Amino acid sequence: MLGVDFTSAPRPRKPLTVAVGRLVAASRRPVYRVSEIRELASLAAFEDLLREPGAWIGGFDLPFGQPRPLVEHEGWPTDWREFVHFYCGQPRERLRGVFRRWCDGRPAGDKFAWRKTDKPAGSSPAMRWTNPPVAWMMHAGIGRMVAAGLAFPAHRVPGRGGGRRKIAFEAYPGFTARHACRASYKSDTPAAQTPQRKASRRVILDALVAGSAGLDVRLDVPAGLARRMIADGAGDLLDAAICGLQAAHASLLPRYGLPRDLDPLEGWIASVPG
Repeated sequence: MLGVDFTSAPRPRKPLTVAVGRLVAASRRPVYRVSEIRELASLAAFEDLLREPGAWIGGFDLPFGQPRPLVEHEGWPTDWREFVHFYCGQPRERLRGVFRRWCDGRPAGDKFAWRKTDKPAGSSPAMRWTNPPVAWMMHAGIGRMVAAGLAFPAHRVPGRGGGRRKIAFEAYPGFTARHACRASYKSDTPAAQTPQRKASRRVILDALVAGSAGLDVRLDVPAGLARRMIADGAGDLLDAAICGLQAAHASLLPRYGLPRDLDPLEGWIASVPG
């Protein structure tokens, strides 16, 4: 099981963070046992990760799709594979112009187009290009994932490898974190990495370990790694673990917990009820 806290421009000071572990049967409920955290300082290293031998199930914190109303309005491809190829091949400047025109033509409070999964998850709209720039996370990541031959159940893409598939789910850590703690728990700004946010990370981690954060899987981490998760003011290590937990939760559900009326162009966020 992998949990991937993604960034569109990984670098040594802000790497892409990967929780690596296994799903283990236990008496109370299944356990996601994290054995290590890997930090990837480039997109090339991300590509290498995707192509490593072996099968896995992973949760990735980036949008896998864009809202159907936006896609159809622009006349973009509505087949998901074709759309990914098109979207990732566009310059960001062109996409930014499309997003701005869409928002400029709509009233305050209703600027963005939303996927059906975004509001139930409490996530940012997938077309948002700043604070956080999730549109650029998709632009940097999803094309590489498709090229690696992953399976995408929420987009009805079986992937390559037969019984040795690598299965990818879209994840959003904030959805699960809010089950345990409504207060802010992270910031990329050092001055905002307060004791209060550290305390919130501790509350969230305790809930994940206890199995009281709304998932059918508990978290198990070594004590040293748990301390690192609490100390990490940016929240990347904790978020990576939550991504893996959400994918593990989805893997145990019929149809991976995906809605029966799923739109394969937009996809769905793992662990969010349909």
